[in-house]
Amino acid sequence: MLRGGIGEVKPATPEVQELCNQLKADAEKHSGENYDEFVALEYKTQVVAGTNYFIKVCVGSESYIHLRVYQPLPHTKQPPQLSSCQMSKAKHDEISYF
Repeated sequence: MLRGGIGEVKPATPEVQELCNQLKADAEKHSGENYDEFVALEYKTQVVAGTNYFIKVCVGSESYIHLRVYQPLPHTKQPPQLSSCQMSKAKHDEISYF
């Protein structure tokens, strides 16, 4: 991966799922939806002054969204932030920068 570039797709980890859990309410507010299911499937990262996570999330039967989550560097003691959200995605849609 080039510095500042987006990495390869990886299966979601418990840590990535925890980021999603923390930001579920923000994603629901952004989309105007309430999600019974909110399961991270896969993700890519981009190292910046912290880390951007691009996460594919299953939000129900064959319904998916992509989240961009910014995780500040640990020394800042700042929480993760939902930077952007793409709706109406399909399982086969590639995660890309947005």
